[in-house]
Amino acid sequence: MTIMMKNNFVLGLLFFLLPAALLAQKSSVTLSGIVKDKASQEALSFAVLTIKKASDSAFVSGTITDEEGLFRIALKPGDYVLEATQIGYKPYVEALFVGSSSDYLNLGIIGMEENAVQLKEVLITGQQDAVSGKMDKKTYSVEDNLSQNGGSVLQAMQNLPGVTTQDGQVQLRGNKQVMVLIDGKQTAITGFGNQNGLDNFPASVVEKIEIINNPSAKYDANGNAGIINIILKKEEQQGFNGTVGLGIGLGALWVRRENLPGIRPQYQATPKLNPSIALNYRKKKVNFFLQADNLYTQTLNKNEFVTRTYQDGTVIQQQLKRNRNTNFFTSKAGVDWFINDNNSLTLSGLFSQEIIMDRGDQPFYNNDLSEKLRLWQFLEDEVLTAAMASAAYEHRFKEPGHKLNIGLTYTFDREDEKYFFDNFLPTYTGKESFMLIADQQVADFNLDYTRPLRHGLLETGLKFRRRTIPTDMQFVPGINSPLDPDADGKATYKETIPAVYGNYTFEIKRLEAELGLRIEYVDLTYEVDPNHNTYSSDGYNYFQPFPNARITYKLNDKNKLSAFYNRRVDRPDEVDIRIFPKYDDAEIIKVGNPALSPQFTNSLELGYKNIWDKGYFYAAAYHRISKGTITRIASTVGSSKLIYNISQNAGKSYQTGVEMIFSQDFSENFSLNLNINAYHNQIDSFSVLNQYPIPTLYHAAQQEIFSGNLKLNAIFHFAGQLDAQLSAIYLAPDIIPQGTIGSRFSLDMGIKKGIQQGKGELFFNAKDLLNTMVIRKSIEGNTFSYTSVDYYETQVLRLGYGYKF
Repeated sequence: MTIMMKNNFVLGLLFFLLPAALLAQKSSVTLSGIVKDKASQEALSFAVLTIKKASDSAFVSGTITDEEGLFRIALKPGDYVLEATQIGYKPYVEALFVGSSSDYLNLGIIGMEENAVQLKEVLITGQQDAVSGKMDKKTYSVEDNLSQNGGSVLQAMQNLPGVTTQDGQVQLRGNKQVMVLIDGKQTAITGFGNQNGLDNFPASVVEKIEIINNPSAKYDANGNAGIINIILKKEEQQGFNGTVGLGIGLGALWVRRENLPGIRPQYQATPKLNPSIALNYRKKKVNFFLQADNLYTQTLNKNEFVTRTYQDGTVIQQQLKRNRNTNFFTSKAGVDWFINDNNSLTLSGLFSQEIIMDRGDQPFYNNDLSEKLRLWQFLEDEVLTAAMASAAYEHRFKEPGHKLNIGLTYTFDREDEKYFFDNFLPTYTGKESFMLIADQQVADFNLDYTRPLRHGLLETGLKFRRRTIPTDMQFVPGINSPLDPDADGKATYKETIPAVYGNYTFEIKRLEAELGLRIEYVDLTYEVDPNHNTYSSDGYNYFQPFPNARITYKLNDKNKLSAFYNRRVDRPDEVDIRIFPKYDDAEIIKVGNPALSPQFTNSLELGYKNIWDKGYFYAAAYHRISKGTITRIASTVGSSKLIYNISQNAGKSYQTGVEMIFSQDFSENFSLNLNINAYHNQIDSFSVLNQYPIPTLYHAAQQEIFSGNLKLNAIFHFAGQLDAQLSAIYLAPDIIPQGTIGSRFSLDMGIKKGIQQGKGELFFNAKDLLNTMVIRKSIEGNTFSYTSVDYYETQVLRLGYGYKF
C-alpha cells in the first residue's frame, strides 16, 4: 500500500538530524567440520585445509585438523574453494559458499579417498556477497550517540531510526507496544509487560542498543511493534581493567510559560549528577565483573496546562506542575567460570533502587481565571526496589556454534508509593492520602539449543514463567474528597506461561529462508477484594501459536530483498488491569480493568537494502493488523466534572507505513544519515462499557491519520580526536486514544574529545537547543473535550568525563 503524506506534513519534513548506524553486519563466520577416511570413517588427524577465493584462487586462510579430525576457520561471507590434503589421500576440492544468516556454519563430514589420482583444481566464478544481516535488526552504539551522552536510556534512544518517545515510553514506528530487554531478558527495571523506568535508567551503563522489528520465535511473543534489547557494558579482558565516569548537567534553563496564580514556583536550573564505575578482573578461568551507576536528577517532570470544555458550557482551566527529585541507583555484579573448553557458568545479580519525590501543584479555575475552584497540592514519595539473581550455564559442543544454554532467573521488586494531598477548596481545606504496596515475584526457566548446519541454523528450546503481584491500596479521604474510599483494598495478579519454540534458518547462494513457531499457553487470574465497589475477580487463558517467517533474495553482491511475517500478542499488564483509581491528577483519574483481553497482531514487512563503498540505503514497507487493541477510554458520569480514564479493548486497528534510512560518508571528516518513517494509523469505530464508577457506554467513530517522523544526523571528525554531532528530529501529528498529539521538533548537539592517549574522554552536549519540544494534545469524549499543552523540561546541558584502564 502506497502512503501519501499530506502537503503540510511533507513541507514540514526538512533538515533534521539523527545518528543512524549501519544495519548490523557480520565481520566473519566460523566454519567447522570433521575430516574422515571415506571408507573406514576414521578421523584424519593433521589434514591440511586451504581456503581460496573462488574468483581468482587467491589464498585466504588455512588450518589443520586436530587429533580428532576437527577443524574451524573464520571467514567473511562470500564464495570460496575449500581444499583438503593429506598424505596418502587424493585432494578434496569443494565449492564453498559462506552466507551471512548465521555466525556459524557446520560443513559436516569431509570424506577423503585413499590412493586416488590427483584431481584438477576446480574454480568457481562469483563475487562476495557484500550485503549482510537479515534486515530484522539494527544495532547502535550508545557511546557514538554524542548528542545524548550522560542522560537516560530513553533520551539515548529518541534519535535512533524508527524510534520515538512519548509519555516516558519508547515507540517503534509510532507504536508503543514494545518489549524492552536487558541483556536479552525481561526485567523489573524495564518491565515484564508494559515498559517502564526508561526515563531514569542511566545510559552510561549501556554498551549498545538493538532494535528488532521482526523477532524470531526464540523471543517471547509479546510486543507487536518489536523488541528493544539493551546490552550492558561488560569486559572479559585478562587482568584488572575497567572504566570510571562522571557526568553533570543543568536543565530547565528558563520559564517557558508562567504558572497559573497561587501555586509554588516551577523548578529552574535543575542539577543532574551521574557517577559510574565498571570493574573487571579475569584470571585464567574466572572472570569477575561489577558495574555501578547512580543518576540523580531534579526535573520539571510535568508542566501541563489543560482547558476542559463540557456540553453544558462549563469551562475549566487547570495546570499540573510536578517538581521531581529522582535518584536511580543500579548495579550488576557476577562471576563467569570457564570450567573447561566446553562448559561455562555465569552467576550474576542485578540490583536497582529508584527514589522519587514529587512536589506537585494542580490549580483549577473558571474560564477567565477570575475564580479559583480548587488547589490540589501533593507530595509523592515513591521507592521502586528491584533485585534479580540469575544462573546461566552453557555447554559448547565440539563444533563451533553448537551449544546448549540453561538459565534460571528470579526477580523480586517492590513498588512502595505514598501520596499526601492538601485539597484547598473555597470554604475549607481537606487532608487526603493513599498508600500502595505491590510486591512482584517472577521466576523464569529457559533451555535453548542451537546447532549450525551446512546450510543454516537450527534453534529450539522452552521457557517457563511464574509471576505473582499482590497489591494493597489504602485510601484516606478527607471532606468532599475526590478519593473513592470503597475502591481500595487488595488484589493479586497471577500469571503462568509455559512455551516451546523452534526456528530453522536455511541459506544457499542467492536465497535465505527462516521459519519459526512459538507455542504459548497463558493462564492469568486477577483476584479482587470482594468488598470492591465495582470490580470482581477475572482473568483469561489461551493456547496459541505464534509463527514467524522470513525469505531473503540476494539480487547481487550489493542488493538484497527480504520479506517477513510475524504473529505476536500484547497481554494486559498488571497496571492495565489494576482496579484502584490513580489520583496523580485530581480530576482526570486513571483506572484499570480486570476484564481486559490480550491484543493479537499480524504483521507483514518487505525490506530492501543497497550498499555501496561509503554508504547504504535501507527501506522497509510494513503493515500491521491488531485485534482487541488495548487503550484507555475517558468518560464522565452524570453531571460530575470528573473524567475517568479506563483501560479497554477498542477493537481493530491498522498501521501501514514505510521506513527509509540513507547513510553516506562524504569524506573522512563528515558523514550524514537520514531516517524517514511515514505511516497511516487507523482505529475502527467501536463501543465499550466503562464499568467504573458506574456503567457508562462510550461509542467512538473511526479514527485515522497520516503521520511519521524525520531525523537527520551530521557527524564531524576533526583533528586531535575531536568529534561532533548535530541532530534534529521532527515528529508529525499522530493519533492518541480519543484524540491527537501535535507535531514536535527538537535540535540537539554533542561533542567529545579523546585525551590521555585515548584512555580518557571529555564530552559536552545540549538537548533541545531551541527549547521547541512541547507536547500538545486534543481529546474528544462523549460529553466533554479538552486540550493540553505540556511545557515539561526538555532543554538540558551536560558535561562529562570518562576514563578506561
